[in-house]
Amino acid sequence: MSGQARVELRFEERNGGKVAFVTIDNLAKLNALSSPVMEDFVRKVDACGADSRVRAVVVTGAGARAFVGGADISEMSGLDSAKARAFITRVHGCCDVVRRCPVPVIARVNGHCYGAGMELAAACDMRIAAASARFGMPEVKLGIPSVVEAAVLPQLVGWGRTRELLLLGETYAAQECADWGFLERVVPDDALDREADKALASILACGPNAIRLQKELIARWETQPLPQAIRTGIDTFARAYESDEPGAMMNEFLKHQAARKNKAQ
Repeated sequence: MSGQARVELRFEERNGGKVAFVTIDNLAKLNALSSPVMEDFVRKVDACGADSRVRAVVVTGAGARAFVGGADISEMSGLDSAKARAFITRVHGCCDVVRRCPVPVIARVNGHCYGAGMELAAACDMRIAAASARFGMPEVKLGIPSVVEAAVLPQLVGWGRTRELLLLGETYAAQECADWGFLERVVPDDALDREADKALASILACGPNAIRLQKELIARWETQPLPQAIRTGIDTFARAYESDEPGAMMNEFLKHQAARKNKAQ
């Protein structure tokens, strides 16, 4: 990694597709989100979403000390109201591009994950954290409220925990956040990459089109009343059969089942 704040994008060929790794590299400031970093992040994640061969995205922070330590306080300290609106809109843009990404986005959380970093993690489809990671929403201790994708937190941890996070501004251990429901997996620090690879392997074993349809459907469910969500699911199920993926994968499944049955006889 370089000493200059940037976002690194690299791809790995895996299982007939590509996995994108997006690394926020602002080591001098615990990978804080400055305006240039945020603009670069949105461009890089947008590029991942536009690539039809990308099957999944992993978002992480450079080094071992931080995922994202928050928004850049040195930049925020000089804002007026108009500039504050533009700045926080850029924070939202980072979260929104993750939520809009048509493939699963995994937050690989290493180290400090505060404020805008916790919002970015919340916007991801799943969160895998090192046991040493620490989480918090300390904005009120800096004279500002937690906003934008902090609104996602009640869906993950409930209203009571959300109020605690946002009104106390305290810091919490990874396992405690997992107990709340914020994290899907907490592993020893040296197992973080292996655990992320397990999740990626599961995604790559699924139908690429089915995964994209599923992510789209989950996003629509978030804003739809139950009867409409069910109708949307029916439409999406039918759309899956517009490709040959279901037939091919089910025939392969049946072939394996028949082979196992013959072997057992």
